[in-house]
Amino acid sequence: MSTVLLVSCQTQVQWPWQDPGGLKLGSLLPLTGDLAQYGRPMQDTAELLVQTVNACGGVQGLPVRLIPADDETKPDRGVAAMTKLAEVDRVAGVVGAAASNVSDAALTLAVNNRVVMISPSSTSPRFTERARRGDFKGYWFRTAPSDALQGPALAKLALDQGWRSVSVIAINNDYGNGLLRSFIPAFEQAGGVVFNRDQPVLYTPDASSFDSEVEQVFRDRPDAVVLIGYPDSGALILKSAYEKGLLGQSTQMLLTDGLKTDQLAELVGRNPQGRYIVQDLVGVAPSSGGPGREAFLKRYQERFQRSPQVFDANTWDAAALLVLAAEKSKSLEGEKLKDSVAAIANGPGEPVSDICQALALVRAGKPINYQGASSELKLDNNGDVSGRYDFWQFDADGKVKILKTESFQ
Repeated sequence: MSTVLLVSCQTQVQWPWQDPGGLKLGSLLPLTGDLAQYGRPMQDTAELLVQTVNACGGVQGLPVRLIPADDETKPDRGVAAMTKLAEVDRVAGVVGAAASNVSDAALTLAVNNRVVMISPSSTSPRFTERARRGDFKGYWFRTAPSDALQGPALAKLALDQGWRSVSVIAINNDYGNGLLRSFIPAFEQAGGVVFNRDQPVLYTPDASSFDSEVEQVFRDRPDAVVLIGYPDSGALILKSAYEKGLLGQSTQMLLTDGLKTDQLAELVGRNPQGRYIVQDLVGVAPSSGGPGREAFLKRYQERFQRSPQVFDANTWDAAALLVLAAEKSKSLEGEKLKDSVAAIANGPGEPVSDICQALALVRAGKPINYQGASSELKLDNNGDVSGRYDFWQFDADGKVKILKTESFQ
């Protein structure tokens, strides 16, 4: 029987190469489609976590296997991919999905097959509502905060910028509609006016042109246009606004977490003077500032020679919670694993942020309070975490820079 040697600074582990045992996890992420800008780095992050875990002993003395599935940023493809992960691959847990509408579509399959889903980036408030109704039976968690909190954060940033009137254009899915329902009342309660509150501009991401939508949302000349979207379609909307002479004039633009990527600057392009069109645009996104952030950054940058994207730390934490819960439950099945997720995240126990140290403590039978790279990971009864948000801006190099971070409850 051939073997492979995995080495870490802590231990040397020999795994039987053909051993079919061990914890099986899936990743349900958008490796293609409108969210691929995020999905590919998120997949890299999940794989890095699993490789790190296997280098320090695996789970229950066996290696962890990560089985990837591409949801293509489409609910129907997400359902097909989840069917395979749950019914063919028989995974215990899944990291994903990324898009809220994909998670929403795949969750019934996950629950029926006793598969734990932990999303790094599905932020629709709909999941809190469904969890309260008992739809998920404890199989759902997320490491990014609900857009019920991002709405007030967006409102705060708009008012900080001196914008008292806005119009809104949003992707027509669970993410866009959920954030609309959060932002509009928050902005109005703070004294702002939403010109198109009763008929916000909704768009489908697979359109080839957004000229009419852009003209409509800028028509009333608000102080700012709020764009709720994803990189590929969002870039086309920004390009259209620029080409029509609307971008950077009297009406400004406010962006959401789905557009917080350095790659957006390249997608939108430069003006004839060589200046990035998105320079100085501002936005809001969940902060990735947990106790384990610096160690995660170091490990990530050493491996990939790049900075992580907005939801990479959340992906690391989602995979870490699954691994640690499996070790604590002494089970490789989702039905047992789910009951240990909150105990790992919330304690009581020794605060720890290094995944290998955390595994060692759990193996020794000691309670832990896992502190994540994205946040402290305090999970409530609905599987939600509390919210800290970065207020950010594109700089002259087309890079995202953080202006400040605030907490929202």
